[in-house]
Amino acid sequence: MHDHHHHHHHSHNGQQNMAVAFFLNLGFAIIEFIGGVLTNSTAIMADAVHDLGDALSIGFAWGMGRYSERPADNRFTYGFRRLSLLSALLNGLVLIGGTSWVLYQSIPRLWDPQMPHTTGMLGLAILGIAINGYAAFRMQGGKTLNEKVLNWHLLEDMLGWVAVLIVSIVMMLVELPILDPLLAICFSLFILFNVLRHTASSIGLFLQRSPDLQMQQDVEQALLSLPQVTDIHHLHFWSLDGEKHVLTVHLVSAQMLSAQQYQALKQAVNERLQPFELAHTTIEIEHPQENCRDAKPQTEHAHCGHSH
Repeated sequence: MHDHHHHHHHSHNGQQNMAVAFFLNLGFAIIEFIGGVLTNSTAIMADAVHDLGDALSIGFAWGMGRYSERPADNRFTYGFRRLSLLSALLNGLVLIGGTSWVLYQSIPRLWDPQMPHTTGMLGLAILGIAINGYAAFRMQGGKTLNEKVLNWHLLEDMLGWVAVLIVSIVMMLVELPILDPLLAICFSLFILFNVLRHTASSIGLFLQRSPDLQMQQDVEQALLSLPQVTDIHHLHFWSLDGEKHVLTVHLVSAQMLSAQQYQALKQAVNERLQPFELAHTTIEIEHPQENCRDAKPQTEHAHCGHSH
């Protein structure tokens, strides 16, 4: 009970932090777009895109996060946890689009650099560091994949503004207009690299890839180390949202089990799986010579494919 209360308290805090980060980012992204046009700086436009992407993704995560806490129903029997995964994916797509647009704007400027308004850039950079720094601080220690991704975005944005700050100071001292598009291109490639990595990870989870191979092997070892278990097969390990994992597996017992032995084995399995904190488990126990229900017709006489 205590654990549940703690989790609820954490998710409520996470929601509040997301709301604050959302409004800060959205308001600031609008200021940046105007600022990017007024200062004639592609680097600021690049940052505006990132902040807009972040604002959208935080909005998604905030909305979806609230929805994903809803209990399972008859149609969504596993609940709505995957919504937060969906929002991480959509957010990735928004950022990929925005970043590509900035690259399209910045690359031609390398051949025809225009001097931006450096004082305006400096002012926006200071504001950017303050706002993103505060939002990142609020999102620190997030548990979900979404909160981690968002924290990353906010830290990247803050570092981005530190770079804008340095470049604007350099350009105040030396007239090097090419620094502006160069900075925009560096930002965009850096963001693109990270977003593609996170998006690939979200797609993997969507395709029910194992969320953690090491953990999967540990689960397998924990079950096989039970003296009453001679074999395991049909082990499926996947994740609802990157943090809530699901396991289904067939165990083969060493001998025919009495009701008491069966109960004892179930208890032993529970104890072995306890440390992994799995969200859902389905475990089938088969007797030594029993046919596996999930075997293909041609292998009906044998056990199902062994997993080890």
